[in-house]
Amino acid sequence: MQQQKRQPELVEGNLPVFVFPTELIFYADDQSTHKQVLTLYNPYEFALKFKVFCTTPNKYAVVDATGAVKPQCCVDIVIRHRDVRASYYGVIDKFRLQVSEQSQRKALGKKEIIATLLPSAKEQQQQKEEEEKRIKEHLAESVFFEQTLCQPENRTASSGPSLLTVFLGVVCVAALMLPTLGEMESLVPLYLHLSVNQKLVAAYVLGLITMVILRT
Repeated sequence: MQQQKRQPELVEGNLPVFVFPTELIFYADDQSTHKQVLTLYNPYEFALKFKVFCTTPNKYAVVDATGAVKPQCCVDIVIRHRDVRASYYGVIDKFRLQVSEQSQRKALGKKEIIATLLPSAKEQQQQKEEEEKRIKEHLAESVFFEQTLCQPENRTASSGPSLLTVFLGVVCVAALMLPTLGEMESLVPLYLHLSVNQKLVAAYVLGLITMVILRT
């Protein structure tokens, strides 16, 4: 009975693989980032075995590149960058995490993880802050232009937030209410589970929308 229940999931190459994070960023000037951890989740009712591949294995050391994950458990995979040099700055490498059922050899699913080496964490933070500043300025200009263009001449009715702004706010609130990736005890389907980074983006956008609504 259990075999019939899970058989549709065991199609070769189609099993969803849940791993966090999906992007690794190493900073040359910060040795603490030269060691990264990938967490592989197994939400299924059967055990999985995994294997980690890399497009440039000479640059990385993967601790426990093969192993197994018990049902409804997770395992950490440690990845170390062992060849930090300027010629590798900005080069995108890829890891592929392949999973299969313990009793079979065929790959049931796979997930790609991007790895990048950057020169400085401070420079990256400055670029991020500048980008956020540009986004805020652009959003403020767009709202000002919309209010100026649509403002009635008699000014008898106050112009509230646009429907698009309200819709985006509702979407962000709904995203924050969804369970976080890795939470097993949830009735929400797994494909609606969001990662921590996705929720941070939703919270950031919701903050911007709140500022816009308060200004109107």
